[in-house]
Amino acid sequence: MKIHQMSLAEAFASLQSGPAGLSASEAARRLAEYGPNAVEPVRGEPLPLRFLRGFTHFFALILWVAAGLAFFAEWHDPGQGMGTLGWAIIGVIVVNGAFSFWQEYRAEQALQALKNLLPRQASVVREGQAQRIPATNLVPGDVLLLEEGDAIPADCRLVEAFAVRVNNATVTGESLPHSRDAEPSSEADLLHSGNLLLAGTWLVSGNGRALVFATGAHSEFGRIAQLTQSAGHEPMSPLQVEIARLSRLVAGLAVGLGVICFFIGRAVGLSFWENFIFAIGIIVANVPEGLLPTVTLALAMGSQRMARRSALIRHLPAVETLGATTVICTDKTGTLTRNEMAVRRLYLGGRMEDVTDPGQLRALADGHPRFFETAWFCHNVKQGRRAGFNAWLGDPMEIALVQMAVEALPASPQYPRLDEIPFDSQRRRLSTLQQTPEGAVLFLKGAPEVVLPRCHEAQVNGAPVPFTAGLQTQFRAAHEAMAAEGLRVLAFAHRVVPAGCGRAHFEERLTLTGLVGLLDPPRPEVPAALAQCRAAGIKVIMVTGDHPHTALAIAREIGLVRSAAPVVITGDELRRLSNTQLQLALDAPEMLFARVGADQKMRIVTALKRKKEIVAVTGDGVNDAPALRKADIGIAMGRSGTDVAREAADMVLLDDNFASIVAAIEEGRAVYANIRKFLTYILTSNVPELVPYLAFVLFKIPLPLTVIQILAVDLGTDMMPALALGAEKPAPGVMQQPPRARTERLLNGALLMRAYLWLGLLQAAAAMAAFFFILLANGWSYGEMLAPRDPLYLQATTACLCAIVAMQVANLFICRSRRESAFRLELFSNPLLLWALLVEITLILAITYTPWGNLAFGTAPIPATVWWLAAACAVVMLLLEEFRKWLVRRTSLASMMKRNPQNRAP
Repeated sequence: MKIHQMSLAEAFASLQSGPAGLSASEAARRLAEYGPNAVEPVRGEPLPLRFLRGFTHFFALILWVAAGLAFFAEWHDPGQGMGTLGWAIIGVIVVNGAFSFWQEYRAEQALQALKNLLPRQASVVREGQAQRIPATNLVPGDVLLLEEGDAIPADCRLVEAFAVRVNNATVTGESLPHSRDAEPSSEADLLHSGNLLLAGTWLVSGNGRALVFATGAHSEFGRIAQLTQSAGHEPMSPLQVEIARLSRLVAGLAVGLGVICFFIGRAVGLSFWENFIFAIGIIVANVPEGLLPTVTLALAMGSQRMARRSALIRHLPAVETLGATTVICTDKTGTLTRNEMAVRRLYLGGRMEDVTDPGQLRALADGHPRFFETAWFCHNVKQGRRAGFNAWLGDPMEIALVQMAVEALPASPQYPRLDEIPFDSQRRRLSTLQQTPEGAVLFLKGAPEVVLPRCHEAQVNGAPVPFTAGLQTQFRAAHEAMAAEGLRVLAFAHRVVPAGCGRAHFEERLTLTGLVGLLDPPRPEVPAALAQCRAAGIKVIMVTGDHPHTALAIAREIGLVRSAAPVVITGDELRRLSNTQLQLALDAPEMLFARVGADQKMRIVTALKRKKEIVAVTGDGVNDAPALRKADIGIAMGRSGTDVAREAADMVLLDDNFASIVAAIEEGRAVYANIRKFLTYILTSNVPELVPYLAFVLFKIPLPLTVIQILAVDLGTDMMPALALGAEKPAPGVMQQPPRARTERLLNGALLMRAYLWLGLLQAAAAMAAFFFILLANGWSYGEMLAPRDPLYLQATTACLCAIVAMQVANLFICRSRRESAFRLELFSNPLLLWALLVEITLILAITYTPWGNLAFGTAPIPATVWWLAAACAVVMLLLEEFRKWLVRRTSLASMMKRNPQNRAP
């Protein structure tokens, strides 16, 4: 027999305790045996390992190898700038790794500020005396003293209960408080037993005593936390997978070109070591050293933009993962709804009334004063302070009724309370006796099926009439209609209690005044956010611990469900489904899950991931944590969420607002698009850096671009413009497009062809033209080799460098869109773009025209004619790319017209 099924004497005996509690020595012994009443936080990587991870991922390893090769080349052939390049690459790795770690560390510190796992103090009875102890010192057998508003610190069995109601939302996901008493329960399920209080829940009304039977990891709270620990998290996000793939491609391409060039060099007669150093130069030139910090900074800027929209990113790759999301599994209570009760509908005088505004309530109160007086008097809420403000404290449902009464009755009557018959789970009603000018009046509220049989009159058209069978049918039909909409329905009644009436007869011969339907109302911004998700091709599935009727009613109201027969699967039905059946069921266009437990939420997420979906999961309760951990991206609530949920999540919503998720998805999509923009920008400059090396070997000309000048582009002039592309705002219509396919690559064939075989070749042609323009203008003849410090050679290489930078200036505007004209994009929509241009131009002018720039980068001042040539080449590239974009748009339009002939203009 389980503890909730035992009598009180059996329960105490099973834990070798009693009403006087444990002795101090026995409590100390049990604390040593069972351990502290604390749940171990979700395990994460140790801090040193997380720090080192930033220096050992695949792309960082490529850069380490490139640095090693540069140092080797410097050792074999000093003075060519390869040593400087090696140190610069190491600097990139160190700065990038440290920055990534710092961003995540800052997010963790912000999360730590939200932490408040379980109540820190608890009132217990030990050795017959009430005392306050740290909640972590609770042990099985302790007797807890509980009052209204207390958080429950451990799993316990009630031994005394006075009007106890508990909110289980954080553990079960149910939005409505539940009554609890001390009577033995026949319920098999521990979670729904009528005499148990679970750790992590809280007492919304009443007071009592409870016997602790499970603490820490042994509690239901702890069991779910352990399930969260066991839930495997994906080792890499979709972006990390793509970056790893990109790293392999870049490494393969660089090594492949190096090997090819090595054999070309051998074929044209270069010595082995000359050829080997040349191949190293080719490999290093093809590694985009600026890519890693630019990706990191783009993600960091994305996380900052999300933070401004109330989304705290704990792990940088989660910024982009959110943009790839195809399915959102969302909790209901506190995410789609406000996690507070509100009056939605009234049944008064035979008419159904939708509650919309205070003016309407005041008008109704004129004809039905007793109904609103019942709401005003019949409750146990108190006025107090919450978060520094005056507020009603108590059962959320009673608070909603009192707020309705305050709005309906501007001059709320103040009649003293003479007596009260409390609510409990058997009676299912509450009565208060107030002294009014008419005498003692009993005000009663409760479940309609309990209240209606006690009524002999009903209020109709402002006057009491006999409660005939016909009227009873009408009220029952109204009750059923409201319940079918997911409303929690209460009946209100009253009577003037005659003098001499015994307390046992107070609740007889009542006058029924009406019905009230309450609901945890949806957040007002949710319907629009769901419409955006639908337009963006993102499927949203409600997964809740609440009742199916309530869940479906909310789903219809917010527009999550629009069809007549959506698929609704309860936890019991889910248990009977095989994995294959569940995956097939998930194909339904509209569906929701109700009455599901923590392990079942995790199973739903696992099934979706097997279907190759990118899954985001939202939640605030302990019961949500395993699914948050299992998802591609877990999204926890910052205000109402538990620590276990927040620690399991990748992102925390600081305003608990579902609409913030949609805003963050938009930012995530923008981040992915921006990464492709600056990837195109960075890879384009690799070609004019590579071609000079090939020309040097194949055509026996002076090397047009030195290693240190390549470094000036990759880690100097290119950095700010690439970063500016990473800060581009989401493109119009980005949320009207479906999520990208899981198979879509960050670096695909189209991007490579555009960067390497189109824009890159145009830039290489301009760079070589500028190089030869200086040489030929100063009498150089083919076959003549120039000394590294020859003024003519310095000028020629500077011209090549300046031409590349000038072409990259044009490329900055070109890369803002793959198909839209650069002239149609608003220039001032991205202020960083103009700053990047200013920095880029300032840098190249400083490198070209200052003594320290000349010394550091092996440059020399060039005449204005070179700039005119470079500018002309940049304009030509811009116009050629505009022509290509026009062809793409024209072809796309023609293709669309072919598919949809009805769209063709007459």
